[in-house]
Amino acid sequence: MSRISEAFKNNKVFIPFITGGDPDIETTRKILYALNEAGAGIIEIGIPFSDPIAEGPVIQEASQRALEAGTTTDSLFELVKEVRSDIKIPILFMTYANVVFKYGADKFADRCNECGIDGMIIPDIPYEEKAEFTDICKAHDISFISMIAPTSKDRVQMIAKEAEGFIYCVSSMGVTGVRSDFSNNLDEMIKSVREVTDVPVAIGFGISTPEQAAKMAALSDGAIVGSAIVRIIAEHGTNAPAAVKEYVTKMVQAIK
Repeated sequence: MSRISEAFKNNKVFIPFITGGDPDIETTRKILYALNEAGAGIIEIGIPFSDPIAEGPVIQEASQRALEAGTTTDSLFELVKEVRSDIKIPILFMTYANVVFKYGADKFADRCNECGIDGMIIPDIPYEEKAEFTDICKAHDISFISMIAPTSKDRVQMIAKEAEGFIYCVSSMGVTGVRSDFSNNLDEMIKSVREVTDVPVAIGFGISTPEQAAKMAALSDGAIVGSAIVRIIAEHGTNAPAAVKEYVTKMVQAIK
């Protein structure tokens, strides 16, 4: 059983997202330990990119800070490699196609294996064009995480049938960012997924409060939170690990 499958076994899973290298690599290292200690089930690390089209202002600004601090894809690989002996839960990379292409897809997957990355999320790769990435991921035993959204409609079951690891259910239209309103058809989307696969589903985009996390986890197998955490990091800078741990602890307790 993969680490991702193990994470969802008999548990609702809280999945925090952080931008790697924001505000610097050393603080990111401390935040990774804080997330693990707070009870996160899976950790998602964003590789900073100059044109993160799925992201709202909070994560865009975090990417810019990380790039200005000198963060590179290699520095994040090395960071994950360093913490892997202590952090046993699954770690994912969220990035964009250009990052992987520029690095070299096979080389990128090789380094994921070397460092202990369990899966990757590439939001700008549509279902119809994913084969180049999924074939490489399968060859390296890395889960390619599929995404479904309110716009997926008739494509939901097509995407779900081939999903692995877990399915990232986008809660609403638009880019990432804290929200008070979510799509009205999330339960229908998840019901449609359940008809064709038993791969877990986690809901993300816009969740920021324990109440929202609990509601989304009740509909699915877990909740993903990014912008709210990244905003805490922006506010606290190098002192962020303690504040992030306190916030994530509350979110984990809420969904369980």
